[in-house]
Amino acid sequence: MSSYNKKCVEDIDVKGKKVIVRVDFNVPLKDGVITDDKRIVAALPTIKYLVDNKAKVILVSHMGKPKGQVNPKFSLAPASKRLGELLGMEVLQATDVVGEDAKAKAASLQEGQVMMLENARFHAEEEKNDPAFAKELADMAEIFVNDAFGTAHRAHATTAGIADYLPAVSGYLIQKEISIMGKALANPERPFVGILGGAKVADKLNVISNLLEKCDTLIIGGGMAYTFLKAMGKEIGESLLDDSKLDYCKEMIAKAEKLGKKLLLPIDAKIAASFPDPIDGPIEVKCVSVDEIPADMQGLDIGCKTAELFANAVKSAKTVVWNGPMGVFENPTLAEGTIAIAKAMAETDAITIVGGGDSAAAVKKMGFADKITHVSTGGGASLEFLEGLVLPGIACLQDK
Repeated sequence: MSSYNKKCVEDIDVKGKKVIVRVDFNVPLKDGVITDDKRIVAALPTIKYLVDNKAKVILVSHMGKPKGQVNPKFSLAPASKRLGELLGMEVLQATDVVGEDAKAKAASLQEGQVMMLENARFHAEEEKNDPAFAKELADMAEIFVNDAFGTAHRAHATTAGIADYLPAVSGYLIQKEISIMGKALANPERPFVGILGGAKVADKLNVISNLLEKCDTLIIGGGMAYTFLKAMGKEIGESLLDDSKLDYCKEMIAKAEKLGKKLLLPIDAKIAASFPDPIDGPIEVKCVSVDEIPADMQGLDIGCKTAELFANAVKSAKTVVWNGPMGVFENPTLAEGTIAIAKAMAETDAITIVGGGDSAAAVKKMGFADKITHVSTGGGASLEFLEGLVLPGIACLQDK
């Protein structure tokens, strides 16, 4: 996978150079206070390396969806204040992105100083990947470092456009993502088990197809499993069904057989008369075989036998990649299937990778994150990575 053998921040001389770094400081705020600073903490290794090596550091990020308008509610000031506390030094906050204040602060930066530009999405040109806007940003610096994996699947001005005008390398976060996930997909230690869950087959079409070619066993749980079960001729009651994808599921079942791959689907399910409302409220469930789902009931989690079947597949693996929960994990009663997968992954010696989004949230919530080899920082980005797509924010970086 040569497209992922990219230069890192250590492969380029940064001393005395102005370095513009795309970080992901899209952190949750409540009344102007950051409620979770994980993304800022995750960027520290790259920022510290640049500071220690006497670069002049200009950070750029987006925050929320201000839709191309200046909106103080989405200012990056709280994020740069928190970063300053974590670094133990002042982080200069520009009042604009490519305006007079930003340019003046960038021009007078000293070696080892850090500044933060305002929210890149205050300009509509950011999401349009406007070349003039990208060039204006690039003109403030001499090197571009991309360390925002969570937005690497988007071709925006600050994720890809700048690289047309500056030498571009990865930060440590992106380097870790592409080395661990890249190796797992290109040259995995076998047996390689892929686990896919989540609600919709439609979201994972290309992932299912790509992983079938790469792994030895593909496990499918979550809401999307019921379309597969229906494609096999089973009655699924009121369970989630994507009618338009039944033929696709049949094709994938045939593809697995043709390639000699194991495709594991639920053998039992936790069912209820209705979807829990509120989502974490009390709910009455019973566990039945997938051959016995009544017409007026719906499957909302994998059953105990399925959890054991899936966990055993994980135990025998050398590499496991997981994306998407096994049930409505926000509800304690319907979280057991997802917990069983997380626990099996935490207890194995295999290389274990959780691809962002809900499964990453579940693993963290359940306290297993530190026992997983790698929990991806990107939701959409890690999905596209698993599809085998080249991400624009990575493709634009210099090859080693």
